[in-house]
Formats: sequence, C-alpha cells, structure tokens
Amino acid sequence: MSSLLESYAAITGPDVIDHLRQLAESLRGTKVVHVNSTRIGGGVAEILEKLAPLSNELGLDTSWEVISGGEEFYQCTKSMHNGLQGNRVQINAALLAAYEQANEANAEILREKLSEADFVFIHDPQPAGLLAHCPNRRGKWVWRCHIDASHPYRPVWKYLRKMVDRYDASIFSLPAFAQPLQHPQYIIPPSIDPLSDKNIELSQEEVNRVRAEFDLDPARPLLVQVSRFDRFKDPVGVIQAYRLAKKFIPSLQLVLAGGGASDDPEGDIVLAEAREMANNDPDVHILLLAPDAHRTINALQRAADIVLQKSTKEGFGLTVTEAMWKSKPVIGGDTGGIRLQVINYHTGFLVHTPEGAALRIRYLLRQKTRMQEMGIKGKEYARENFLLTRHLREYLTLMVGLRHKDEYRIELN
Repeated sequence: MSSLLESYAAITGPDVIDHLRQLAESLRGTKVVHVNSTRIGGGVAEILEKLAPLSNELGLDTSWEVISGGEEFYQCTKSMHNGLQGNRVQINAALLAAYEQANEANAEILREKLSEADFVFIHDPQPAGLLAHCPNRRGKWVWRCHIDASHPYRPVWKYLRKMVDRYDASIFSLPAFAQPLQHPQYIIPPSIDPLSDKNIELSQEEVNRVRAEFDLDPARPLLVQVSRFDRFKDPVGVIQAYRLAKKFIPSLQLVLAGGGASDDPEGDIVLAEAREMANNDPDVHILLLAPDAHRTINALQRAADIVLQKSTKEGFGLTVTEAMWKSKPVIGGDTGGIRLQVINYHTGFLVHTPEGAALRIRYLLRQKTRMQEMGIKGKEYARENFLLTRHLREYLTLMVGLRHKDEYRIELN
C-alpha cells in the first residue's frame, strides 16, 4: 500500500482502502482525463487536486487539464452558471460565439489527449463544448455538473443540453439537480480531503496566531462564513443576520473570508457590496484571502463558535463539510447540497432568511451543550459520507459500470 493511501487508511480504516484497490484492479492502466476551467479557487479544483494523484496511486493513468479563455468567455460561462441556478439571464450572440471559439481553441490543444483517453470527465459548463471538436474519440465522455440545476432558466439549459446530450453519461450532486437527458445519469456528491491544509488538525497556537493576525477577540463569540464573494453565497444577508443577532449579543464578531476564482468575473462587485453593507463596523472582518490560504481558512473555521453558509443557491457547499469535519455547528441556507449535509436540529440548522439565521445564532450561543452535540454529530456524518475516499470509490464504480454496461455479471478480483 502506498504512503498516501496509508494516510487515508488511518482516518477511514483499512477496509475502505482495500475496497478502492479491489475496484481499481480491473481499471489498471486506464487513461482518464479530467477537464475544468481553473487550477486554483473553488471546490472543483480542490477535489481534482487530490482525486487525480489518488487515482494514479491505484494504477490508473489520470491527468487533470485546465482550459482557458478571454473575458467574454468567462462572462458567458458565469451567466450560464447563474442561468442553471435559475436566474433569468440573457446571453447575447457575441458571448456565445466567444464561448464556442474558446472551446474550439482548447480542443485544438487537448484533442490528442482527449481522443485517446478511455474516460474523459468534463466539469461544469465551461468545457462542455469540447466533445463536439473530438469526433474520433475512443473513450467514454462524462459531463459532471457541480451546480444546482434543479430549476434552470430554460433558454440557458436548452443551449447547454444540445452539447450535454451527446455525452455517454452525466453526474449530478443530488437527485433533485438531474435533468432529462438521453444517457445514464449518476448521483455523486462532492467531498473534502481530510489530509489537506484546509482540513488537517491544527495546534491551538496556530489558531491563536490567526486570531491575533485579524484582531479577533478569543473571549467573544465568533461567526465565520468562508466562501467566494458570490451573490448566491449571500454575504450581505450574513451581515444582516449578524446585526440582528448583535442586538441581543453585543459582543458578537463576524468574519466573511474568501477569495475569487479565475473563472468568476463578478467577485469584485459582490465584495464591494459586502464592504458597503459592513459600513466600517469594527466587528465585521471582511477578508480577501489568497487562493492558497488554506491553513488560514482552517484556523478561522476552528476559531469559530458557529459556521454559516447562508447560500440562496448551492450546488453542494464544501465549506459546510469542512466546518462539520471540524466539529462546528452549521447554520446554512435551506437549499441545494446544504440540505444533504445539515440535518436540521442535529448537525445544524437550515434557514431561509437573515431573521431565521439570527434566531438560530442566538439560540446556539446560549446552548453551549447543544453546540457541542451538533459538532460531534456533524463530524461523524462527514466522516461517513463526504470524504474523498467515498468520492473516489464512486468514480471507480461509475467507470467499471460504463465499461461493462452490457454485461450481466462483473467479476472483481
């Protein structure tokens, strides 16, 4: 067993790793390519950063490719993202042309590798057009949607569906997100890496250093939300909830910590809106962190009394999983993948409004025993359901299934 797999066995138990090795044996030497649109920033990049090397340790030949584009390409794909999440966005012909041209240009660069792969996983709308430019492909192509597409704006989905329908399969995070397509669909929730800098155990000294760096008082209650500055993450609503709760708990502090992603052109606008709403409140700390500030994020979540993720739309919400892994109660928006993680009254609370979030904040800060109970339940729930080893197992199972789809019996060594 390799050293990296041994490290995961210490967390999950050896049986989990043995199962992965058994599944991977029939896929040894298989060429797998993952394609997305950013190497740094966002949950997809964080997952692929470890999913690819773990696959390689199990004997697969796995690579991770990143496409690029100009400003109009990213404006278009951000609009597609918003449209899939239900916004009534209008994407003009010029932006669609830029999208199609970027996919054609990237396909020219990647065509040989993509055409020779046994499995190609295309993540989200940005690279969805690559398939049309690889007519002589030999392998199976899978479109992986990380977005809450439960109620898409129909014109946007109609455009994307013409491309996605041609894939051999698709993956969604929840059953509610899936859309009618002419191929098999799989449900695979995302995951966190318990060995990453963002999730490993930290010393109390390191947590205290981060508190001091951002002038956070360890004697006062702290709320933390970690996310990209995106309207669907509702940073303005988080500040409103903090203000409502602060009327009853004057010592309250709030941290909104996050960064941008190279494929999200709206981040600066939302960051400015959050700063305007904060209105120079000394107890509201809005932190624009570097893409590699993983240990800082880890420390902030561990310093928190309560972690929020008050999203109005959410494909999954890995920051919720991260907080649960650190034994923190979570107050999350009652939407998308957050519902899969926050079991109301057990691992946290689901809310719809700033008023509802403020009510739960007040309740938890006056019920310390309940906070601890929720934290313990949350960590075990994350361990059982949302670690990277489970995610990898389901990808391996999908590949075995697609390879042997016409067989009635599959033998695993």
